[in-house]
Amino acid sequence: MNTHSGLHVDTLSHDVRLDRLAEVAVHVGLGLAEGQELVMTASLDALPLARRITRHAYAAGACLVTTLFTDEEASLMRFREGSDSSFDHAAGWLYEGMAGAFRSGAARLAISGENPTLLAGEDPEKVSRANRARSKAYMPALSLIAGFDINWTIVSAASPAWAKAVFPEDPEEIAMAKLWHAIFAASRVDTPDPVAAWREHNDELSRRTRMLNGNRFHSLRFHGPGTDLVIGLADDHEWAGGASTAKNGIVCNANIPTEEVFTTPHRMRVDGVVRSTKPLSYQGTLIQDIAVRFEAGRIVEAQARTGLDVLSKVLDTDEGSRRLGEVALVPHSSPISKSGLLFFNTLYDENAASHIALGQSYSKCFVNGGSLSADELAARGANASLIHIDWMIGSGEIDVDGLDAAGEARPVMRGGEWV
Repeated sequence: MNTHSGLHVDTLSHDVRLDRLAEVAVHVGLGLAEGQELVMTASLDALPLARRITRHAYAAGACLVTTLFTDEEASLMRFREGSDSSFDHAAGWLYEGMAGAFRSGAARLAISGENPTLLAGEDPEKVSRANRARSKAYMPALSLIAGFDINWTIVSAASPAWAKAVFPEDPEEIAMAKLWHAIFAASRVDTPDPVAAWREHNDELSRRTRMLNGNRFHSLRFHGPGTDLVIGLADDHEWAGGASTAKNGIVCNANIPTEEVFTTPHRMRVDGVVRSTKPLSYQGTLIQDIAVRFEAGRIVEAQARTGLDVLSKVLDTDEGSRRLGEVALVPHSSPISKSGLLFFNTLYDENAASHIALGQSYSKCFVNGGSLSADELAARGANASLIHIDWMIGSGEIDVDGLDAAGEARPVMRGGEWV
């Protein structure tokens, strides 16, 4: 592996940085093994990065790289020209094929970078039906990803629509350059040795998880403006963050970038009120100023300034969609938060703030979770759902306490920073 030692990072060209990002995706994100197959998804805008990832994957010994490209314009055509009945259909054959590839040992890589407002003007009912159909079809593959049966990762590529959302006052060329700069910085490819930088960062995240696992908190309390929320943690929960070992024995970083440590809430033990601190960009709709109330683990009231129709449809996806599958802690001083940017992209915005996720739990966030059945996970408090949607609740005004079984509190974060 090329460590790039001796290079002056401030003189690196865009192409060199893009190639470094591809190297990080393959060697840090995936930890791709020699002889392993790779299934990659990307938009047409991400073609240059996808090609570089393909080259690095083959250089690392991949036996086959298969890339599935999507086209946002084609997605819009469906909503504007498709028959009403079409929104209850999804390409089940495609997702069954992906699940088959994962069962056979393939790795998974997704390149994100979609237009955050692509479907903002479309019928929320159609958007909801299409998302539900896709989620059902995707579940056999998603369960293998969420269960970390395979090594997988997500990276990002700038696109004109995404860049204009983040930098609306700039011409497209300047907006794209700024967004790429932010992606490269957050992904640590501007350091003298990106792979070594990720190794050091993973060590710090591992130190945080060891501290939290050593405390064995019964629950967490988030408190701040508009938020007073107690999240009970699942029985035998385990904190994770940074590099993880998948069930196939390969060490991977599921998100590039990542600043979080996370675990599994108990689906029946969440109570109180919470407000979002950043907008949620979901399937082309921007949902702003979310405010919900939990009782016995379930959202019983929900409001949002924009996108409420879509949020309501999401909450009605299935029984588990109103319950939590993840809680994550991120310091307010994280590099992504320090950038001052709102990315309108969950991969980035969730790493600027502590967050929660509606829906599916991760089996890896349990002691010996890889050996537990679905029933055993449920008995420990794990949630099951067709969705897994992160949204941000942390800021420089939010305090977090860890509570023991008797309710005694120990400070974990103050003003959004680790104590």
